Amino acid sequence: DLTSALRGKATRWGSWGEMQLRRVVELAGMLDHVDFAEQQVLPGTHDRPDLVVYLPGNQRIVVDSKAVTEAYMPVVEAADETQRAVRLTEYAAKVKKRLTELGSKSYWDQLEGSPEFVVMFLPGEGFFSAALEGDPSLIEKGVEHKVILATPTTLIALLRAVAYGWRQEQLAQNAQLISELARELHERIKVWTSHMRDLGTHMERAAGSYNKAVGSLEARVLPQARRFEELGAGSKDPLPDLPQVETQPRELLPPE
Repeated sequence: DLTSALRGKATRWGSWGEMQLRRVVELAGMLDHVDFAEQQVLPGTHDRPDLVVYLPGNQRIVVDSKAVTEAYMPVVEAADETQRAVRLTEYAAKVKKRLTELGSKSYWDQLEGSPEFVVMFLPGEGFFSAALEGDPSLIEKGVEHKVILATPTTLIALLRAVAYGWRQEQLAQNAQLISELARELHERIKVWTSHMRDLGTHMERAAGSYNKAVGSLEARVLPQARRFEELGAGSKDPLPDLPQVETQPRELLPPE
């Protein structure tokens, strides 16, 4: 269970929170180095938040998972309700302290154009409910310091909303690309149609010239040539007839 997992000697509280955060972004369907970056050093600072989520419009949101998860264990191990109430208050105070520290970093000032808040990730619903039980004003304090407390469930919802925004952004980009491709295709069809029109004109002229040549041949040349046949000086086969070209190139119909 959670208690035994957190008591394990190999467990590191910070890395466990980061593992939970990694699982959340995977469940949200986000892609590393595409939709988010882990442990990214912010420009001009030594700050290295656990997660930077990329938003459409070149915006970003910082997610911090270094919540005081270790302070939650005394709450779980409390011997009675009186001791539990004391430890809840202590735990909530540590969460509040971390919340205040996180807000003071003003990550949004380091990430130009980003929303003015940072997400403080609590790696389980129990961590969140215990913190609120110890201090019901934590949500209001978070808003005051521009810090949003998030559990796996709420963070998945936030990240899915971001992913939806990216899909809409991609659709808008695709629509623009389709529009550009359509204009280019229309221009190419226009040029090709012009070439076909010129070809049809040349074919029509060629057919007219051919028919004129056939008419001249039949009227002025073949009669004389056939006289050789009558006089027995022709070849064994008679001269063939040359038909005129009657087929005309089809014209494109104008739009209705």
